[in-house]
Amino acid sequence: MSSSLSGISSLVQNSGTVAQSQVQEVAQMAMLKKSMDIQAQGVLPLINAVVQNSPAPVTSNPSNLGNAIDVRA
Repeated sequence: MSSSLSGISSLVQNSGTVAQSQVQEVAQMAMLKKSMDIQAQGVLPLINAVVQNSPAPVTSNPSNLGNAIDVRA
């Protein structure tokens, strides 16, 4: 009888451990997603600033330059 009680006791303890580890995994994933969202919000203004401050393309080349590519080696 005591062996069955200890078996039940160990099952209860193990299920509590499994449930706790699952809760920890869910919390870790939520924190990871939140940190990725925060990083994405911080990067967008930087990308927009780079695009706005990039120099205009050089147009002093002749109009026919770069129109044909020779792909033979």
